[in-house]
Amino acid sequence: MPELPEVETIRRGLAPVLEGRRIEKVELRRPDLRFPLPAGFAGRLAGRRIDHVGRRAKYLLVETDTAEGGPILVMHLGMTGSFRFEGAVEMTPADGRYFEGKKKSEHDHVVFHLSGDTRLVFNDARRFGFMDIAEAGRLSEHPLFSHLGVEPTGNALSPAWLAQRLSGRKAPLKSALMDQRLVAGLGNIYVCEALWRAKLSPRRAAGSLVRKDGAPTKRLEALVAAIREVIDDAVTAGGSSLRDYVHTDGTVGRFQESFAVYDREGDPCPRLSCAGVVARITQSGRSTFFCPVCQR
Repeated sequence: MPELPEVETIRRGLAPVLEGRRIEKVELRRPDLRFPLPAGFAGRLAGRRIDHVGRRAKYLLVETDTAEGGPILVMHLGMTGSFRFEGAVEMTPADGRYFEGKKKSEHDHVVFHLSGDTRLVFNDARRFGFMDIAEAGRLSEHPLFSHLGVEPTGNALSPAWLAQRLSGRKAPLKSALMDQRLVAGLGNIYVCEALWRAKLSPRRAAGSLVRKDGAPTKRLEALVAAIREVIDDAVTAGGSSLRDYVHTDGTVGRFQESFAVYDREGDPCPRLSCAGVVARITQSGRSTFFCPVCQR
């Protein structure tokens, strides 16, 4: 499932084309995706001008007619969701880099007909993605967003803030960081990579990074810096393409080429001063990759 860097990469691909265009018609080729599409979905969006394409955690947000408080289109890619442009703007798999070839049109479920003879097509073979509509000015009250924590890329995520949330927690550090109520948008890949960069064991008790007076330890400060760095590096690389994720132009992300530990079980730890071997354990039903020698 695409994580924050992949969704941010897609947002950056969509925004230049979508912003300023008008949604002339929404073509629904089925009544549901993962969940039923909301009542009046197509009619509520038809005729609306797209003013901004944003992101919250792993969700794409298309804000319409913002001066009038227009509806916000909320989209989640699920496991296999992807977009492509057709018409005046042609963006399709290029250079043979997308290893499965073009997406099958039978899985084109939603088509946004836009001004300027352009179409945005949402394709989802497994239909784990979904779409909804939120009210402008009340996004934080929407059931999808009311529980979400801070963004890992914003100033709100600071060592002091995280220390307050981790204090006294006995849960494994990896599990705590995967809690979307704490930090929104962090997923399995980037938590594993950030913990390796910070030299922290995923099995360590989360509260062990907080001093008795509630202040963050140096290790926690290093972790916050590592989270920011790994997300920034991943966005710069266009995210990670493991199975189904591709950009809006059909090309793949490259961050998987820089994985230090994720999916590297049995490989030597890439830290030059370490003689460890990358191990894999299961935590909360998810695979965790780490170096048991240098991550403490």
